[in-house]
Amino acid sequence: MTQQQQHVPHPVESAKPDRGQLIGIGGMWLAKWSLIVVAIAAGAWVLGWVLEELWVIVLPVLLAIVVSTVLWPPTRGMMKRGVPPAAAAALTLVLAFGVGAGIIAGIVPSVVNQAPELADQASQGIQQVQDWLQGPPINLRDEQIDEAVNVVVTKVQESGSVIASGVFTGVSTAGSMLITLALVLVLTFFFIKDGPRFIPWVHVVGGGRAGRHVEAVLVRMWDTLGGFIRTQAVVSFIDALFIGIGLLILGVPLAPVLAILTFIAGFIPIVGAFVAGALAVLVALVANGFTTALIVLALIIAVQQIEGNVLQPVLQSKSMKLHAVVVLLSVTAGGSVFGIVGAFLAVPAAAVAAVLVRYIGEQIDERVADSEPKMSDLDELETVPSSDDDTSDEEPAEDDERS
Repeated sequence: MTQQQQHVPHPVESAKPDRGQLIGIGGMWLAKWSLIVVAIAAGAWVLGWVLEELWVIVLPVLLAIVVSTVLWPPTRGMMKRGVPPAAAAALTLVLAFGVGAGIIAGIVPSVVNQAPELADQASQGIQQVQDWLQGPPINLRDEQIDEAVNVVVTKVQESGSVIASGVFTGVSTAGSMLITLALVLVLTFFFIKDGPRFIPWVHVVGGGRAGRHVEAVLVRMWDTLGGFIRTQAVVSFIDALFIGIGLLILGVPLAPVLAILTFIAGFIPIVGAFVAGALAVLVALVANGFTTALIVLALIIAVQQIEGNVLQPVLQSKSMKLHAVVVLLSVTAGGSVFGIVGAFLAVPAAAVAAVLVRYIGEQIDERVADSEPKMSDLDELETVPSSDDDTSDEEPAEDDERS
């Protein structure tokens, strides 16, 4: 028995992998995950191609969903008071359309009346800047100034078509802006009218297990998107209010128009605030001079600091808060692919995607927690003797009897 035991290899030595096996295991792991990444990238490319081909349909649906998150609370309130769903949805749309049309009708005459004066002041401002550049301490020659102006004009002309196409990306493919607007209004009406029926229908179609997850994710996405849009609307309104009051006090032309542009630009975080603020400073510089422009710049910086450090942390919950890097990259990617419409939809899309990622992480954590052995189970395993130990104790007795 002793001689046989000497020839049996030790279990630890036989299970110990060599260097080649470890390299093979690592190579297989890397190859597997490389294929997974390639498959995900291919799926994302196919999804992007489908969205591009169906952008005529996708764009009105996305815009209608965003508008529905804003109009759903008043519609729901009227439904709770006994108003039929169709009447509540129609009344909400009419009121919202009336408010938007009233705002546009209020700012258009101001723009038309002040545009000639602003153009004259712009030419005078450019002449003053040219005189300042020709004097000390810069002392630029006329040829250098003309060359710089030509470079700027050429750059603006080259980018003008890109900017114009970016403004109407997705809208022109639908035929016209009016057709897209009509589709958005019709889809919004049905979304806020029949929205409560959608989630149960998805649950039934998806089945018991998958439908439960889809329902939970869609409910969270809707709450996050609605909260995000309403919060951004409140923050943008406060920014536009204070900046508009400041521009009116300083006597800057087109102050109501600039305030409304600040409100609209607030839905494109970081980039929108920068563009709207730069436009306000430029108008103040041209119309009122360098000192007023500095005051407007200080006002905009102060309002943006209050927004970033007070309003957003207070109004936005942690579940909707996105890192500034994620917001900036989302706006950049959306704007480069789909123009201004993509920049507007980028942050809501990133917020919705963050909800999906968080939900998947929660499900993974729950499964990991369920699969981990509990301390009580480990204690029971340590106290119960194994069958190998029992047979090892009995084997010497059997050998003694045989001998």
